[in-house]
Amino acid sequence: MLGFSRRIEATPPGQCALALQLSLLEASALQTCGKCVPCRDGLPQLARLLRRIVECEAVPEDLERLKALAEMIRSGSDCAIGYDAAQAVLDGMTRFADEYKHHVEEHACQKGVAQSVPCETFCPAHVDVPGYIALVAEGRSADAVALIRKDNPFPTACGYVCEHPCEKRCRRTLIDAPINIRAIKKYACDQAAADTVPTPKRLPDTGCTVAVIGGGPAGLTCAYFLALMGHKVELYEEKKHLGGMMRYGIPAYRFPRERLDEDVNAILGVGNITVHLESPVGTEEMKRLASECDAVFVSIGAHAAKKLRLPGMEAKGVISAVEMLRDIGDGVYPDYRGKKIAVIGGGNVAMDCVRTAVRAGAEEVNLVYRRRIEDMTALKEEIESAIAEGVEMLTLKAPLSVEMDESGACRALLMQPQMISAYSRGRPGVVAAQKPVERLEADLVVAAIGQDVVTKPFEDFGMKTHWGAFVTDEFLLAEGFTNVYVGGDCQSGPTTVIKAVGAGKVAARNIDEMLGFHHSLDCGVSAPEPRMNDRTPKGRVNLVERPVKFRKRDFNEVEIGMSHEEVQQECGRCLRCDHFGAGAACGGRIQYV
Repeated sequence: MLGFSRRIEATPPGQCALALQLSLLEASALQTCGKCVPCRDGLPQLARLLRRIVECEAVPEDLERLKALAEMIRSGSDCAIGYDAAQAVLDGMTRFADEYKHHVEEHACQKGVAQSVPCETFCPAHVDVPGYIALVAEGRSADAVALIRKDNPFPTACGYVCEHPCEKRCRRTLIDAPINIRAIKKYACDQAAADTVPTPKRLPDTGCTVAVIGGGPAGLTCAYFLALMGHKVELYEEKKHLGGMMRYGIPAYRFPRERLDEDVNAILGVGNITVHLESPVGTEEMKRLASECDAVFVSIGAHAAKKLRLPGMEAKGVISAVEMLRDIGDGVYPDYRGKKIAVIGGGNVAMDCVRTAVRAGAEEVNLVYRRRIEDMTALKEEIESAIAEGVEMLTLKAPLSVEMDESGACRALLMQPQMISAYSRGRPGVVAAQKPVERLEADLVVAAIGQDVVTKPFEDFGMKTHWGAFVTDEFLLAEGFTNVYVGGDCQSGPTTVIKAVGAGKVAARNIDEMLGFHHSLDCGVSAPEPRMNDRTPKGRVNLVERPVKFRKRDFNEVEIGMSHEEVQQECGRCLRCDHFGAGAACGGRIQYV
Protein backbone atom coordinates (compact mmCIF):
# COMPACT_ATOMS: atom_id res chain seq x y z
CA MET A 1 0.00 0.00 0.00
CA LEU A 2 3.04 2.29 0.24
CA GLY A 3 2.97 2.76 -3.53
CA PHE A 4 -0.72 3.70 -3.43
CA SER A 5 -0.19 6.28 -0.67
CA ARG A 6 2.69 7.74 -2.68
CA ARG A 7 0.42 8.10 -5.69
CA ILE A 8 -2.07 10.00 -3.55
CA GLU A 9 0.74 12.29 -2.32
CA ALA A 10 1.88 12.91 -5.89
CA THR A 11 -1.58 13.54 -7.35
CA PRO A 12 -0.88 15.74 -10.39
CA PRO A 13 -2.12 19.33 -10.29
CA GLY A 14 -4.87 19.84 -12.83
CA GLN A 15 -6.20 16.29 -12.56
CA CYS A 16 -9.96 15.96 -12.84
CA ALA A 17 -11.27 16.04 -9.27
CA LEU A 18 -14.06 13.61 -10.15
CA ALA A 19 -11.58 11.06 -11.51
CA LEU A 20 -9.62 11.24 -8.26
CA GLN A 21 -12.84 10.80 -6.26
CA LEU A 22 -13.69 7.75 -8.36
CA SER A 23 -10.31 6.11 -7.70
CA LEU A 24 -10.67 6.63 -3.95
CA LEU A 25 -14.25 5.32 -4.02
CA GLU A 26 -13.21 2.19 -5.89
CA ALA A 27 -10.39 1.61 -3.38
CA SER A 28 -12.92 1.96 -0.54
CA ALA A 29 -15.27 -0.55 -2.19
CA LEU A 30 -12.46 -3.12 -2.20
CA GLN A 31 -12.09 -2.73 1.58
CA THR A 32 -15.65 -3.78 2.44
CA CYS A 33 -15.98 -6.79 4.73
CA GLY A 34 -19.33 -7.72 3.17
CA LYS A 35 -21.27 -7.70 6.45
CA CYS A 36 -23.70 -4.85 5.77
CA VAL A 37 -25.63 -4.40 2.52
CA PRO A 38 -25.26 -0.58 2.15
CA CYS A 39 -21.48 -0.88 2.07
CA ARG A 40 -21.14 -4.27 0.32
CA ASP A 41 -23.60 -3.58 -2.51
CA GLY A 42 -23.96 0.18 -2.33
CA LEU A 43 -20.34 1.24 -2.84
CA PRO A 44 -19.89 -0.69 -6.15
CA GLN A 45 -23.18 0.81 -7.41
CA LEU A 46 -22.02 4.26 -6.32
CA ALA A 47 -18.72 3.74 -8.14
CA ARG A 48 -20.49 2.65 -11.36
CA LEU A 49 -22.71 5.72 -11.25
CA LEU A 50 -19.77 8.03 -10.60
CA ARG A 51 -17.85 6.41 -13.47
CA ARG A 52 -20.70 7.31 -15.84
CA ILE A 53 -20.34 10.93 -14.75
CA VAL A 54 -16.53 10.88 -15.04
CA GLU A 55 -16.77 9.45 -18.56
CA CYS A 56 -19.27 12.22 -19.46
CA GLU A 57 -22.06 9.74 -20.26
CA ALA A 58 -24.45 10.76 -17.47
CA VAL A 59 -27.63 12.83 -17.55
CA PRO A 60 -28.68 15.47 -14.97
CA GLU A 61 -30.91 12.96 -13.17
CA ASP A 62 -27.84 10.86 -12.40
CA LEU A 63 -26.60 13.57 -10.03
CA GLU A 64 -29.73 13.19 -7.93
CA ARG A 65 -29.35 9.40 -7.97
CA LEU A 66 -25.70 9.72 -6.91
CA LYS A 67 -26.61 11.99 -4.02
CA ALA A 68 -29.52 9.84 -2.83
CA LEU A 69 -27.47 6.63 -2.97
CA ALA A 70 -24.54 8.23 -1.13
CA GLU A 71 -26.87 9.50 1.62
CA MET A 72 -28.39 6.03 2.02
CA ILE A 73 -24.94 4.40 2.30
CA ARG A 74 -23.77 7.03 4.76
CA SER A 75 -26.74 6.52 7.07
CA GLY A 76 -27.02 2.74 6.69
CA SER A 77 -23.43 1.49 6.88
CA ASP A 78 -22.24 -0.12 10.11
CA CYS A 79 -18.64 1.14 10.03
CA ALA A 80 -16.41 3.92 8.72
CA ILE A 81 -15.51 2.09 5.51
CA GLY A 82 -19.01 2.66 4.16
CA TYR A 83 -20.11 5.92 5.69
CA ASP A 84 -16.74 7.66 5.24
CA ALA A 85 -16.59 6.74 1.53
CA ALA A 86 -20.15 7.96 1.00
CA GLN A 87 -19.48 11.18 2.91
CA ALA A 88 -16.43 11.83 0.72
CA VAL A 89 -18.65 11.63 -2.38
CA LEU A 90 -21.20 14.00 -0.84
CA ASP A 91 -18.44 16.43 0.16
CA GLY A 92 -17.07 16.29 -3.38
CA MET A 93 -20.48 17.00 -4.87
CA THR A 94 -20.56 20.20 -2.82
CA ARG A 95 -16.94 21.25 -3.28
CA PHE A 96 -16.75 20.41 -6.99
CA ALA A 97 -20.35 21.24 -7.88
CA ASP A 98 -19.35 23.18 -11.01
CA GLU A 99 -17.18 20.29 -12.21
CA TYR A 100 -20.03 17.79 -11.72
CA LYS A 101 -22.42 20.09 -13.59
CA HIS A 102 -19.94 20.57 -16.44
CA HIS A 103 -19.46 16.81 -16.85
CA VAL A 104 -23.21 16.22 -17.03
CA GLU A 105 -24.30 19.23 -19.08
CA GLU A 106 -21.25 19.91 -21.28
CA HIS A 107 -19.94 16.32 -21.35
CA ALA A 108 -16.37 17.45 -20.69
CA CYS A 109 -14.02 18.51 -17.93
CA GLN A 110 -13.90 22.19 -17.11
CA LYS A 111 -11.43 24.35 -18.97
CA GLY A 112 -7.99 24.23 -17.40
CA VAL A 113 -8.23 20.64 -16.20
CA ALA A 114 -5.01 19.20 -17.55
CA GLN A 115 -1.85 17.82 -16.01
CA SER A 116 1.02 20.28 -15.62
CA VAL A 117 4.53 20.33 -14.19
CA PRO A 118 3.82 20.13 -10.42
CA CYS A 119 6.69 22.23 -9.07
CA GLU A 120 6.04 25.09 -11.49
CA THR A 121 2.29 24.96 -10.96
CA PHE A 122 2.43 25.06 -7.17
CA CYS A 123 5.05 27.82 -7.09
CA PRO A 124 3.04 31.08 -6.80
CA ALA A 125 5.60 32.79 -9.05
CA HIS A 126 5.70 29.80 -11.46
CA VAL A 127 9.49 29.61 -11.48
CA ASP A 128 11.11 27.21 -13.97
CA VAL A 129 12.19 24.77 -11.26
CA PRO A 130 13.40 21.87 -13.44
CA GLY A 131 15.34 24.35 -15.54
CA TYR A 132 17.38 25.88 -12.74
CA ILE A 133 17.94 22.48 -11.09
CA ALA A 134 19.45 21.26 -14.38
CA LEU A 135 21.68 24.37 -14.52
CA VAL A 136 22.92 23.79 -10.97
CA ALA A 137 23.68 20.18 -11.89
CA GLU A 138 25.91 21.47 -14.70
CA GLY A 139 27.76 23.80 -12.33
CA ARG A 140 26.11 26.90 -13.80
CA SER A 141 24.91 28.52 -10.58
CA ALA A 142 24.94 32.08 -11.96
CA ASP A 143 22.75 31.00 -14.87
CA ALA A 144 20.46 29.24 -12.38
CA VAL A 145 20.07 32.49 -10.42
CA ALA A 146 19.29 34.33 -13.68
CA LEU A 147 16.65 31.76 -14.64
CA ILE A 148 15.02 31.94 -11.21
CA ARG A 149 14.99 35.73 -11.45
CA LYS A 150 13.03 35.53 -14.70
CA ASP A 151 10.00 34.95 -12.48
CA ASN A 152 11.21 35.69 -8.95
CA PRO A 153 13.67 38.53 -8.18
CA PHE A 154 14.22 37.13 -4.66
CA PRO A 155 16.17 33.91 -5.29
CA THR A 156 18.24 34.31 -2.12
CA ALA A 157 15.25 35.05 0.12
CA CYS A 158 13.36 32.05 -1.19
CA GLY A 159 16.47 29.90 -0.89
CA TYR A 160 16.46 30.67 2.82
CA VAL A 161 12.87 31.09 3.99
CA CYS A 162 10.47 29.82 1.31
CA GLU A 163 7.94 27.28 2.55
CA HIS A 164 8.57 25.40 -0.71
CA PRO A 165 5.04 24.67 -1.98
CA CYS A 166 6.82 23.53 -5.16
CA GLU A 167 7.68 20.29 -3.37
CA LYS A 168 4.04 19.50 -2.54
CA ARG A 169 3.31 17.15 -5.45
CA CYS A 170 6.83 16.43 -6.68
CA ARG A 171 6.63 13.28 -8.84
CA ARG A 172 9.85 12.02 -7.33
CA THR A 173 7.57 11.08 -4.39
CA LEU A 174 6.49 8.08 -6.48
CA ILE A 175 10.05 6.72 -6.19
CA ASP A 176 11.36 7.95 -2.83
CA ALA A 177 10.76 11.53 -1.62
CA PRO A 178 10.28 15.07 -2.99
CA ILE A 179 13.40 16.85 -4.21
CA ASN A 180 14.81 19.42 -1.78
CA ILE A 181 14.14 22.30 -4.15
CA ARG A 182 14.65 25.10 -1.65
CA ALA A 183 18.09 23.80 -0.65
CA ILE A 184 19.18 23.60 -4.29
CA LYS A 185 18.13 27.22 -4.78
CA LYS A 186 20.05 28.22 -1.66
CA TYR A 187 23.14 26.41 -2.97
CA ALA A 188 22.94 28.33 -6.27
CA CYS A 189 22.75 31.68 -4.46
CA ASP A 190 25.60 30.70 -2.13
CA GLN A 191 27.77 29.99 -5.16
CA ALA A 192 26.69 33.07 -7.12
CA ALA A 193 25.44 35.99 -5.01
CA ALA A 194 22.37 37.62 -6.57
CA ASP A 195 23.97 41.06 -6.85
CA THR A 196 26.90 39.60 -8.81
CA VAL A 197 24.63 38.08 -11.48
CA PRO A 198 23.73 40.68 -14.13
CA THR A 199 20.05 41.49 -14.49
CA PRO A 200 18.48 41.63 -17.97
CA LYS A 201 18.90 44.83 -19.94
CA ARG A 202 16.08 47.27 -19.34
CA LEU A 203 13.69 47.82 -22.25
CA PRO A 204 13.38 51.35 -23.74
CA ASP A 205 11.66 53.93 -21.56
CA THR A 206 7.89 54.12 -22.03
CA GLY A 207 7.35 57.53 -20.47
CA CYS A 208 4.95 56.03 -17.93
CA THR A 209 5.34 56.40 -14.16
CA VAL A 210 4.09 53.92 -11.58
CA ALA A 211 4.08 54.58 -7.82
CA VAL A 212 4.72 51.54 -5.64
CA ILE A 213 3.65 51.90 -1.99
CA GLY A 214 5.62 49.50 0.18
CA GLY A 215 9.10 48.05 -0.21
CA GLY A 216 8.45 44.46 0.79
CA PRO A 217 8.58 41.36 -1.47
CA ALA A 218 5.40 42.27 -3.41
CA GLY A 219 6.33 45.92 -3.92
CA LEU A 220 9.96 45.27 -4.88
CA THR A 221 8.94 42.46 -7.24
CA CYS A 222 6.42 44.71 -8.97
CA ALA A 223 8.98 47.53 -9.16
CA TYR A 224 11.60 45.19 -10.62
CA PHE A 225 9.44 43.92 -13.48
CA LEU A 226 7.94 47.34 -14.22
CA ALA A 227 11.42 48.87 -14.41
CA LEU A 228 12.60 46.10 -16.74
CA MET A 229 9.61 46.87 -18.96
CA GLY A 230 10.79 50.46 -19.27
CA HIS A 231 8.39 52.15 -16.84
CA LYS A 232 9.64 54.66 -14.28
CA VAL A 233 8.99 53.54 -10.70
CA GLU A 234 8.64 55.75 -7.62
CA LEU A 235 8.94 53.46 -4.58
CA TYR A 236 7.75 54.67 -1.17
CA GLU A 237 8.77 52.85 2.03
CA GLU A 238 7.87 54.03 5.53
CA LYS A 239 10.78 52.32 7.29
CA LYS A 240 14.54 52.94 7.24
CA HIS A 241 15.31 49.98 5.00
CA LEU A 242 13.71 48.00 2.17
CA GLY A 243 12.61 44.42 2.55
CA GLY A 244 9.33 44.57 4.46
CA MET A 245 8.64 41.58 6.70
CA MET A 246 11.68 39.80 5.26
CA ARG A 247 13.74 42.33 7.21
CA TYR A 248 11.35 43.27 10.00
CA GLY A 249 9.70 39.92 10.62
CA ILE A 250 12.28 37.19 9.95
CA PRO A 251 15.19 36.89 12.41
CA ALA A 252 18.74 37.18 11.11
CA TYR A 253 19.64 33.63 12.16
CA ARG A 254 17.14 32.37 9.56
CA PHE A 255 17.89 34.98 6.91
CA PRO A 256 21.03 37.13 7.34
CA ARG A 257 20.39 40.78 6.46
CA GLU A 258 23.41 40.95 4.15
CA ARG A 259 21.92 38.15 2.06
CA LEU A 260 18.63 40.05 1.78
CA ASP A 261 20.62 43.08 0.63
CA GLU A 262 22.02 41.01 -2.25
CA ASP A 263 18.52 40.54 -3.68
CA VAL A 264 17.58 44.18 -3.04
CA ASN A 265 20.78 45.49 -4.65
CA ALA A 266 20.17 43.39 -7.74
CA ILE A 267 16.61 44.69 -8.04
CA LEU A 268 17.64 48.33 -7.70
CA GLY A 269 20.52 47.71 -10.11
CA VAL A 270 17.99 47.53 -12.96
CA GLY A 271 17.69 51.32 -12.73
CA ASN A 272 14.63 53.52 -13.21
CA ILE A 273 13.56 52.86 -9.58
CA THR A 274 13.63 55.90 -7.28
CA VAL A 275 13.41 54.89 -3.61
CA HIS A 276 11.89 57.17 -0.96
CA LEU A 277 12.74 55.74 2.49
CA GLU A 278 10.99 56.80 5.70
CA SER A 279 8.17 58.11 3.53
CA PRO A 280 4.79 56.86 4.77
CA VAL A 281 1.91 57.42 2.37
CA GLY A 282 -1.35 58.72 3.79
CA THR A 283 -4.69 59.72 2.34
CA GLU A 284 -3.58 62.98 0.72
CA GLU A 285 -0.44 61.42 -0.74
CA MET A 286 -2.56 58.63 -2.26
CA LYS A 287 -4.83 61.20 -3.90
CA ARG A 288 -1.81 62.98 -5.36
CA LEU A 289 -0.08 59.81 -6.59
CA ALA A 290 -3.26 58.36 -8.12
CA SER A 291 -3.79 61.57 -10.11
CA GLU A 292 -0.16 62.28 -11.05
CA CYS A 293 1.04 58.74 -11.82
CA ASP A 294 -0.17 56.45 -14.57
CA ALA A 295 -0.72 53.67 -12.04
CA VAL A 296 -0.30 52.95 -8.32
CA PHE A 297 0.51 49.60 -6.72
CA VAL A 298 -0.30 49.35 -3.00
CA SER A 299 1.70 46.66 -1.21
CA ILE A 300 1.92 47.91 2.37
CA GLY A 301 2.03 44.44 3.94
CA ALA A 302 0.54 43.55 7.32
CA HIS A 303 2.72 45.25 9.92
CA ALA A 304 0.17 45.87 12.70
CA ALA A 305 -0.18 43.35 15.50
CA LYS A 306 -3.44 41.53 16.14
CA LYS A 307 -4.81 42.31 19.58
CA LEU A 308 -5.29 39.53 22.11
CA ARG A 309 -8.31 40.65 24.12
CA LEU A 310 -7.47 39.40 27.59
CA PRO A 311 -7.45 41.08 31.00
CA GLY A 312 -4.03 42.50 31.81
CA MET A 313 -2.76 42.83 28.24
CA GLU A 314 -2.05 46.49 28.97
CA ALA A 315 0.64 45.50 31.50
CA LYS A 316 4.23 46.59 31.08
CA GLY A 317 6.13 43.67 29.57
CA VAL A 318 3.33 42.55 27.24
CA ILE A 319 4.30 43.07 23.60
CA SER A 320 3.46 41.73 20.15
CA ALA A 321 5.65 39.60 17.92
CA VAL A 322 5.72 42.50 15.46
CA GLU A 323 7.27 44.77 18.09
CA MET A 324 9.78 42.15 19.16
CA LEU A 325 11.05 41.40 15.65
CA ARG A 326 10.76 44.92 14.18
CA ASP A 327 13.64 46.39 16.19
CA ILE A 328 15.90 43.52 15.17
CA GLY A 329 15.26 44.52 11.55
CA ASP A 330 17.01 47.80 12.29
CA GLY A 331 19.87 46.05 14.06
CA VAL A 332 18.65 46.59 17.65
CA TYR A 333 18.83 43.25 19.48
CA PRO A 334 17.00 42.66 22.79
CA ASP A 335 18.67 41.62 26.04
CA TYR A 336 16.52 39.11 27.94
CA ARG A 337 19.18 37.82 30.33
CA GLY A 338 17.61 36.52 33.52
CA LYS A 339 14.05 36.89 32.20
CA LYS A 340 11.26 34.38 31.80
CA ILE A 341 9.52 34.67 28.43
CA ALA A 342 6.10 33.35 27.40
CA VAL A 343 5.14 33.42 23.71
CA ILE A 344 1.50 32.84 22.73
CA GLY A 345 0.93 31.21 19.33
CA GLY A 346 1.79 28.20 17.17
CA GLY A 347 2.85 29.57 13.79
CA ASN A 348 6.22 30.31 12.22
CA VAL A 349 6.25 33.80 13.75
CA ALA A 350 5.81 32.28 17.20
CA MET A 351 8.79 30.00 16.52
CA ASP A 352 10.80 33.04 15.41
CA CYS A 353 9.97 34.72 18.72
CA VAL A 354 10.88 31.83 21.01
CA ARG A 355 14.12 31.12 19.15
CA THR A 356 14.98 34.82 19.25
CA ALA A 357 14.32 34.91 23.01
CA VAL A 358 16.69 31.99 23.49
CA ARG A 359 19.42 33.86 21.61
CA ALA A 360 18.74 37.01 23.61
CA GLY A 361 19.79 35.13 26.76
CA ALA A 362 16.41 34.41 28.36
CA GLU A 363 16.53 32.28 31.49
CA GLU A 364 13.37 30.40 30.48
CA VAL A 365 11.33 30.37 27.25
CA ASN A 366 7.84 28.85 27.03
CA LEU A 367 5.51 28.62 24.06
CA VAL A 368 1.82 28.61 25.00
CA TYR A 369 -0.54 27.08 22.44
CA ARG A 370 -4.19 26.07 22.83
CA ARG A 371 -3.99 23.05 20.53
CA ARG A 372 -1.51 20.18 20.17
CA ILE A 373 1.96 20.28 18.61
CA GLU A 374 0.67 18.40 15.55
CA ASP A 375 -1.94 21.14 15.04
CA MET A 376 0.61 23.95 14.90
CA THR A 377 0.84 25.80 11.59
CA ALA A 378 4.59 26.31 11.91
CA LEU A 379 6.91 24.25 9.76
CA LYS A 380 7.81 20.94 11.36
CA GLU A 381 11.53 21.69 11.20
CA GLU A 382 11.02 25.04 12.96
CA ILE A 383 9.18 23.32 15.82
CA GLU A 384 11.86 20.66 16.14
CA SER A 385 14.63 23.29 16.17
CA ALA A 386 12.88 25.32 18.86
CA ILE A 387 12.50 22.25 21.09
CA ALA A 388 16.15 21.33 20.54
CA GLU A 389 17.17 24.83 21.64
CA GLY A 390 15.38 24.41 24.96
CA VAL A 391 11.95 25.94 24.33
CA GLU A 392 9.22 24.37 26.47
CA MET A 393 6.06 23.63 24.46
CA LEU A 394 3.04 24.18 26.73
CA THR A 395 0.27 22.77 24.55
CA LEU A 396 -3.47 22.60 25.22
CA LYS A 397 -3.21 25.78 27.30
CA ALA A 398 -5.41 28.78 26.50
CA PRO A 399 -4.23 32.13 27.93
CA LEU A 400 -6.80 33.61 30.33
CA SER A 401 -5.19 36.79 31.65
CA VAL A 402 -1.94 38.50 32.53
CA GLU A 403 -1.16 38.89 36.21
CA MET A 404 0.43 42.22 37.16
CA ASP A 405 2.46 43.33 40.15
CA GLU A 406 1.91 46.54 42.14
CA SER A 407 3.74 48.64 39.54
CA GLY A 408 1.63 47.36 36.64
CA ALA A 409 4.37 45.12 35.26
CA CYS A 410 3.74 41.62 33.94
CA ARG A 411 4.31 38.94 36.57
CA ALA A 412 2.62 35.79 35.23
CA LEU A 413 0.36 34.36 32.54
CA LEU A 414 -2.74 32.51 33.71
CA MET A 415 -3.80 29.61 31.48
CA GLN A 416 -6.86 27.40 31.21
CA PRO A 417 -6.07 23.78 30.23
CA GLN A 418 -7.89 22.66 27.08
CA MET A 419 -9.20 19.41 25.67
CA ILE A 420 -9.03 18.61 21.96
CA SER A 421 -12.50 18.43 20.40
CA ALA A 422 -14.41 18.05 17.14
CA TYR A 423 -13.05 19.19 13.80
CA SER A 424 -14.10 22.50 12.28
CA ARG A 425 -12.91 23.72 8.86
CA GLY A 426 -10.39 20.92 8.68
CA ARG A 427 -8.78 21.53 12.10
CA PRO A 428 -9.62 20.05 15.50
CA GLY A 429 -11.19 22.52 17.88
CA VAL A 430 -10.63 22.78 21.61
CA VAL A 431 -12.87 23.16 24.64
CA ALA A 432 -11.98 24.09 28.19
CA ALA A 433 -10.95 21.06 30.22
CA GLN A 434 -12.28 20.61 33.72
CA LYS A 435 -8.87 21.23 35.25
CA PRO A 436 -7.63 24.01 37.49
CA VAL A 437 -6.23 27.24 36.05
CA GLU A 438 -2.43 27.16 35.74
CA ARG A 439 -0.02 29.99 36.50
CA LEU A 440 3.13 30.53 34.44
CA GLU A 441 5.65 33.03 35.77
CA ALA A 442 6.66 35.45 33.04
CA ASP A 443 8.57 38.73 32.90
CA LEU A 444 7.63 39.20 29.23
CA VAL A 445 4.56 37.95 27.34
CA VAL A 446 4.71 38.02 23.55
CA ALA A 447 1.51 37.69 21.50
CA ALA A 448 2.33 35.98 18.20
CA ILE A 449 -1.21 35.46 16.94
CA GLY A 450 -1.05 37.20 13.57
CA GLN A 451 -0.82 40.59 11.90
CA ASP A 452 -3.29 43.20 10.67
CA VAL A 453 -3.19 45.70 7.81
CA VAL A 454 -3.23 49.44 8.52
CA THR A 455 -6.08 50.27 6.15
CA LYS A 456 -7.49 53.53 7.56
CA PRO A 457 -5.56 56.07 5.37
CA PHE A 458 -6.41 54.07 2.25
CA GLU A 459 -10.04 53.57 3.19
CA ASP A 460 -10.29 57.36 3.59
CA PHE A 461 -8.90 57.59 0.08
CA GLY A 462 -11.77 55.39 -1.09
CA MET A 463 -10.34 51.87 -1.19
CA LYS A 464 -12.69 49.14 0.01
CA THR A 465 -11.80 46.46 2.54
CA HIS A 466 -13.24 43.15 3.68
CA TRP A 467 -12.12 41.39 6.87
CA GLY A 468 -9.20 43.78 7.19
CA ALA A 469 -7.79 43.34 3.66
CA PHE A 470 -8.23 45.40 0.49
CA VAL A 471 -10.82 44.26 -2.03
CA THR A 472 -9.66 43.72 -5.63
CA ASP A 473 -10.85 42.00 -8.77
CA GLU A 474 -9.11 39.03 -10.38
CA PHE A 475 -6.54 41.38 -11.93
CA LEU A 476 -5.62 42.88 -8.50
CA LEU A 477 -7.33 46.14 -9.48
CA ALA A 478 -8.77 47.90 -6.43
CA GLU A 479 -12.56 48.00 -6.52
CA GLY A 480 -13.82 51.36 -7.75
CA PHE A 481 -10.52 52.45 -9.37
CA THR A 482 -9.05 52.24 -12.85
CA ASN A 483 -5.35 52.64 -12.05
CA VAL A 484 -4.87 51.51 -8.43
CA TYR A 485 -3.69 47.93 -7.91
CA VAL A 486 -3.15 46.01 -4.68
CA GLY A 487 -1.14 42.90 -3.85
CA GLY A 488 0.69 40.99 -1.14
CA ASP A 489 -0.31 40.59 2.50
CA CYS A 490 -2.55 43.67 2.47
CA GLN A 491 -4.74 42.01 -0.17
CA SER A 492 -4.50 38.30 0.66
CA GLY A 493 -3.91 38.54 4.39
CA PRO A 494 -0.57 37.60 6.02
CA THR A 495 1.04 34.85 3.99
CA THR A 496 4.44 33.79 2.63
CA VAL A 497 7.27 35.56 0.80
CA ILE A 498 6.78 33.58 -2.40
CA LYS A 499 3.04 34.35 -2.52
CA ALA A 500 3.82 38.05 -2.16
CA VAL A 501 6.39 37.73 -4.97
CA GLY A 502 3.78 36.05 -7.15
CA ALA A 503 1.33 38.89 -6.46
CA GLY A 504 3.94 41.51 -7.38
CA LYS A 505 4.72 39.73 -10.63
CA VAL A 506 1.03 39.47 -11.59
CA ALA A 507 0.44 43.13 -10.71
CA ALA A 508 3.38 44.26 -12.86
CA ARG A 509 2.07 42.30 -15.83
CA ASN A 510 -1.48 43.66 -15.39
CA ILE A 511 -0.30 47.25 -14.97
CA ASP A 512 1.79 46.91 -18.13
CA GLU A 513 -1.27 45.67 -20.03
CA MET A 514 -3.45 48.45 -18.59
CA LEU A 515 -0.92 51.02 -19.81
CA GLY A 516 -1.31 49.65 -23.33
CA PHE A 517 1.79 47.47 -23.56
CA HIS A 518 2.51 43.77 -23.78
CA HIS A 519 6.21 43.60 -22.99
CA SER A 520 8.11 40.34 -23.19
CA LEU A 521 11.17 39.90 -20.96
CA ASP A 522 14.12 37.66 -21.77
CA CYS A 523 16.45 36.56 -18.98
CA GLY A 524 19.04 35.38 -21.50
CA VAL A 525 19.19 31.82 -20.11
CA SER A 526 17.32 28.67 -21.00
CA ALA A 527 17.18 25.24 -19.43
CA PRO A 528 19.64 22.62 -20.71
CA GLU A 529 18.46 19.53 -22.53
CA PRO A 530 17.40 16.80 -20.10
CA ARG A 531 19.59 13.88 -19.22
CA MET A 532 18.29 10.33 -18.90
CA ASN A 533 16.27 9.95 -15.70
CA ASP A 534 17.93 8.23 -12.75
CA ARG A 535 15.15 6.20 -11.14
CA THR A 536 17.27 4.53 -8.47
CA PRO A 537 15.64 5.21 -5.08
CA LYS A 538 17.86 7.53 -3.04
CA GLY A 539 17.46 9.32 0.26
CA ARG A 540 16.54 13.00 0.17
CA VAL A 541 19.34 15.34 1.21
CA ASN A 542 18.00 17.45 4.09
CA LEU A 543 19.79 20.51 5.41
CA VAL A 544 21.09 20.42 8.96
CA GLU A 545 21.68 23.23 11.43
CA ARG A 546 24.72 24.16 13.46
CA PRO A 547 24.96 22.34 16.82
CA VAL A 548 22.51 23.69 19.39
CA LYS A 549 25.19 24.59 21.93
CA PHE A 550 26.69 27.04 19.43
CA ARG A 551 23.76 28.34 17.42
CA LYS A 552 21.54 29.32 20.35
CA ARG A 553 24.17 31.77 21.57
CA ASP A 554 24.17 34.05 18.55
CA PHE A 555 22.11 35.38 15.63
CA ASN A 556 24.40 33.94 12.95
CA GLU A 557 22.97 31.77 10.18
CA VAL A 558 21.84 28.40 11.53
CA GLU A 559 21.53 26.30 8.37
CA ILE A 560 24.45 24.49 6.80
CA GLY A 561 24.08 24.38 3.02
CA MET A 562 24.64 21.44 0.72
CA SER A 563 28.07 20.33 -0.38
CA HIS A 564 28.92 19.91 -4.06
CA GLU A 565 28.42 16.14 -3.81
CA GLU A 566 25.07 16.52 -2.05
CA VAL A 567 23.68 19.00 -4.55
CA GLN A 568 24.79 16.81 -7.45
CA GLN A 569 22.92 13.86 -6.03
CA GLU A 570 19.83 15.93 -5.24
CA CYS A 571 19.76 17.54 -8.70
CA GLY A 572 20.21 14.10 -10.24
CA ARG A 573 16.95 12.95 -8.65
CA CYS A 574 14.92 15.45 -10.75
CA LEU A 575 12.75 13.62 -13.30
CA ARG A 576 12.55 16.66 -15.63
CA CYS A 577 8.76 16.71 -15.81
CA ASP A 578 9.06 19.76 -18.07
CA HIS A 579 10.28 17.44 -20.85
CA PHE A 580 9.01 14.02 -19.83
CA GLY A 581 5.41 13.15 -18.92
CA ALA A 582 3.18 16.22 -18.63
CA GLY A 583 5.78 18.44 -20.29
CA ALA A 584 5.51 16.45 -23.51
CA ALA A 585 1.76 15.77 -23.40
CA CYS A 586 -0.78 16.89 -25.97
CA GLY A 587 -0.90 20.67 -25.97
CA GLY A 588 2.62 20.93 -24.61
CA ARG A 589 3.92 22.36 -21.39
CA ILE A 590 1.98 25.19 -19.75
CA GLN A 591 4.00 28.38 -20.09
CA TYR A 592 3.36 30.93 -17.36
CA VAL A 593 3.93 34.59 -18.19
